[in-house]
Amino acid sequence: PTSDDTPEVLNRALSNLSSRWKNWWVRGILTLAMITFFFIIIYLGPMVLMMIVMCVQIKCFHEIITIGYNVYHSYDLPWFRTLSWYFLLCVNYFFYGETVTDYFFTLVQREEPLRILSKYHRFISFALYLTGFCMFVLSLVKKHYRLQFYMFGWTHVTLLIVVTQSHLIIHNLFEGMIWFIVPISCVICNDIMAYMFGFFFGRTPLIKLSPKKTWEGFIGGFFATVLFGLLLSYVMSGYRCFTCPVEFNNDTNSFTVDCEPSELFQLQEYTVPAVLQSALGWKTVRMYPFQIHSIALSTFASLIGPFGGFFASGFKRAFKIKDFANTIPGHGGIMDRFDCQYLMATFVNVYIASFIRGPNPSKLIQQFLTLRPDQQLHIFNTLKAHLVDKGML
Repeated sequence: PTSDDTPEVLNRALSNLSSRWKNWWVRGILTLAMITFFFIIIYLGPMVLMMIVMCVQIKCFHEIITIGYNVYHSYDLPWFRTLSWYFLLCVNYFFYGETVTDYFFTLVQREEPLRILSKYHRFISFALYLTGFCMFVLSLVKKHYRLQFYMFGWTHVTLLIVVTQSHLIIHNLFEGMIWFIVPISCVICNDIMAYMFGFFFGRTPLIKLSPKKTWEGFIGGFFATVLFGLLLSYVMSGYRCFTCPVEFNNDTNSFTVDCEPSELFQLQEYTVPAVLQSALGWKTVRMYPFQIHSIALSTFASLIGPFGGFFASGFKRAFKIKDFANTIPGHGGIMDRFDCQYLMATFVNVYIASFIRGPNPSKLIQQFLTLRPDQQLHIFNTLKAHLVDKGML
């Protein structure tokens, strides 16, 4: 789209400015509005955040699929728009069902309908997908075979990029809101600071895919994001509502975010490297262990995260479009704002699984209690024999 989508109020207010500064103010005002909205949904809690992630995912899917329809002129393909949304429904049913079973096992086992759905979840998911697959085969038309398979592949790649990674965002959220907020905020900070440094100091082009990106913006954004990540992590690590995982409380029949803080979120004393002691004047420093992890998160957001944006830029150039949509004036579509977030979500999920998360005793006990008495007794005897051999009993 090439039309000006800036609200008329802003157009009148900024009419005396050059196009460069007008774009700067439009982007700035809309960015502040989006950050304000982000704060509001954080205040509303993890369940609302989960629903917002799903809404964003659906909108991103819609934007990419619409580009496919426009590029391949596939408006007249029988059933294909319906099938695309049907496959989105199937994949979401599979992923959200897996998440609910994994994180809220007690709730699922207590409710008979949920227990049945959980037990046969993967079979039901496969049956739903298979139905869509058969519908696609039956919808094939002689004159449109190649086009229909183009769009079938387009839909599945979109599902892989958008739905799978938004599911990982939900997983990060349930590990504790801090694992959701800090990475997303680091990407936002890097995006803003790279734009600011590039706008005022940018001279050296960074990559041909994005001619406006500069080395000055890239480097300035990196240092600003690492510092921001350290400060934000320090503030958030002191609040249980951010650091505790989301769990279901059987006594209150509600989802709770309350726990004893783990070692990650307890202040520790660290020795400052000798090289920095003379410069800082400190021999030791008290900080949360999570702040050290935040350096890894902010570094990824600054150095690798932008490649999600470069990937999106290459995609848009391949199909000769400026933005994915006109949803946000001055910014483009929702996918234009979340191209780096999806890559970041995957990294955070892998990082947690590799360096943070260990076996969860409460989940193991919950699963143990659902076994038959003879199976429970067998596990008990095996565990007892193991502890006796270790000299612990």
